[in-house]
Amino acid sequence: MHKLSRRSLAAVLRSGGSRYRTTAAPNSTFLISQVGENESKNRWLSVLAAGSHGLPDFTKESYLNDGLARRFESTAAASDTPSPPAEKYEYQAEVSRLMDLIVNSLYSNKEVFLRELISNASDALDKLRFLSVTEPELLKEAAELDIRIQTDKDNGIITITDTGIGMTKQELVDCLGTIAQSGTAKFLKALKDSKDAGGDNNLIGQFGVGFYSAFLVADKVAVSTKSPKSDKQYVWEGEANASSYIVREETDTSALLPRGTRLTLYLKHDEKGFAHPERIQKLIKNYSQFVSFPIYTWQEKGYTKEVEVEEDPAEAKTDGQEEKTEKKKTKTVIEKYWDWEQSNETKPLWGEVEFRSILYVPAVSSTGKDDIANPKTKNIRLYVKRVFISDDFDGELFPRYLSFIKGVVDSNDLPLNVSREILQESRIVRIMRKRLVRKAFDMILGISMSDNREDYEKFWDNFGKHLKLGCIEDRENHKRLAPLLRFYSSQSDDVMISLDEYVENMKPEQKDIYFIAADSVSSAMNTPFLEKLIEKDLEVLLLVDPIDEIAVQNLKSYKDKSFVDISKEDLDLGDKNEEKEKEIKQEFGATCDWIKKRLGDKVASVQISNRLSSSPCVLASGKFGWSANMERLMKSQNMGDTASLEFMKGRRVFEINPGHPIIQNLNAACRANPNNEEALRAIDLLYDAALVTSGFTPENPAQLGGKIYEMMNSALAGKWSVPAAEIQHEQPLAAESTPEQQHTNPETYEAEVVEPVAAGSQKQ
Repeated sequence: MHKLSRRSLAAVLRSGGSRYRTTAAPNSTFLISQVGENESKNRWLSVLAAGSHGLPDFTKESYLNDGLARRFESTAAASDTPSPPAEKYEYQAEVSRLMDLIVNSLYSNKEVFLRELISNASDALDKLRFLSVTEPELLKEAAELDIRIQTDKDNGIITITDTGIGMTKQELVDCLGTIAQSGTAKFLKALKDSKDAGGDNNLIGQFGVGFYSAFLVADKVAVSTKSPKSDKQYVWEGEANASSYIVREETDTSALLPRGTRLTLYLKHDEKGFAHPERIQKLIKNYSQFVSFPIYTWQEKGYTKEVEVEEDPAEAKTDGQEEKTEKKKTKTVIEKYWDWEQSNETKPLWGEVEFRSILYVPAVSSTGKDDIANPKTKNIRLYVKRVFISDDFDGELFPRYLSFIKGVVDSNDLPLNVSREILQESRIVRIMRKRLVRKAFDMILGISMSDNREDYEKFWDNFGKHLKLGCIEDRENHKRLAPLLRFYSSQSDDVMISLDEYVENMKPEQKDIYFIAADSVSSAMNTPFLEKLIEKDLEVLLLVDPIDEIAVQNLKSYKDKSFVDISKEDLDLGDKNEEKEKEIKQEFGATCDWIKKRLGDKVASVQISNRLSSSPCVLASGKFGWSANMERLMKSQNMGDTASLEFMKGRRVFEINPGHPIIQNLNAACRANPNNEEALRAIDLLYDAALVTSGFTPENPAQLGGKIYEMMNSALAGKWSVPAAEIQHEQPLAAESTPEQQHTNPETYEAEVVEPVAAGSQKQ
């Protein structure tokens, strides 16, 4: 019988074994191991003796080290070096009382011995993982952390091997003699006191009561262990009903371990049934299914293959018979082999993360109100079993938008033996992050529901921008973030309101949440986009923070109410009258086309507006383009890249108010003389004025100023001018006056200014 790993087996079937090396071993034992780049380092393998399901002496083990197969010789080989003498230790407590405690008091079922020994192995692995955080060199001998169980049902032997912390010689004496040295009564009292006090009975990485459960089924137990802190491997041997045990140095090179502990149980005659591989696997699935480290058992497996069938000589062809081409006869056989199989692959449905945390919100931000993107904030301090690990996670344990929250986290389950990069991918870290964020939102929600409204106002003043950033970065928590947001509105321009308050104040027929983005509350309140909504008593959110518009656009909706920008085209206020709109379009349709022809590519279209009441026109943004506010913000941040601005500006829709006198005059001009230069100039000025009132920046402010001056000159020309006859009549009088007279008689000067006006009125 031989052993193949899963990967090795598939490769052998494909290539016929050319990539594998067969190493002969004593007693007709051989090892087939793959030597390749992808084979994991320091993987424990096993070699089978001929005619057995396991190793009779459990010392023929090999493992891969840096891609090279390394085989340990059988213990049958003679050792050149003499073995050092074994040291004998006497139990300090009566063995009869100890065994009575184990058999009659602690355990009611013998099969739990495997549960206890696996738990001890898991503790040893946990301790190694914990210590490797500060001492990574502890992992260099064997990187994999696992437990492997092998049985020999013919001889009634079970071995349990782990790659945990191992023990030194002194630790062997101290740990395996814990119960004996403390005495039965003392142990029971300590156990009772611990339970009464509710203390954490932490015996991580130590053997104790669980180890002695091995004597429930075994006559003799051998413990071979190698600590990374010691250069020697030691063996502890003890027997049931004995008053002493021995500790010796391991000199058999075939039995050496790179690190960890191997327990060998020599079962009692009537307990050899526990040495069956199927029985072991069943116990693991029953008691140790959810141990956090992989548990492998040595199992017999098989695969099918086709082999040729030898021909019967009686059916052989005669010499004179003509040869015929026939396929060779084959049959299917099952080739058996032994390999490791993981027995605890199922993960617990209820989760496996336990940690404690304390979170709090400081009264004032330590980094300033505007510093919301600082990933290096050391806000959360992580502890593992009350030992400080780190406070620099760069957003891995807590999202950066909640970096203002401070606190500590203490965990017993965090796998800290890996690098910080792999820590980020850890499932446990993801679960911790999710729960911490949920706890943080519950805490902030509690502040918002405080009877004292000023508490949350103070919080929002310091950390409101952080939550808005969360709307952009964290889609999964939109439902938790949205109720915490605060905005000014057209009906509350001095006190911020929540979205819940807005929804509560909505009109019965209102379907959407309206908003307008501007650079200030005053600017937003005076925009022409608000005119019809204020007239209809519809509330509009005023987004005056640069990040507000992006945050709301990422939310998209709240309580099934969509966010609608009232500065965008196709605004629906729910009051459409199709017949009236049809009449207005017939009357002003030609005017809209005339204005569009004059403005050309400056606008995408000219439409009749349903949002204006007092302004003649407005310039709305395209539905999928930037708003005026966003365009202004992007211009200040694009670092001179105008190409992207032109692409995202999108279409602009020029909306006119058919009820305004200016539009009515232009409608008359369109019908009477569409080529009138004064009317065309009025259209240009109207467009430029709409740019300003709608929040856009004019492309040529100087040109706009020139148009305004020209229009003012036309409107004011001759309105207050003095008639020429009066000017000629007054000039001599002014010449006869001396400077002294003009200075001493100011009343005469005032009369001269007023008199022409009076004279003009007399002429009329």
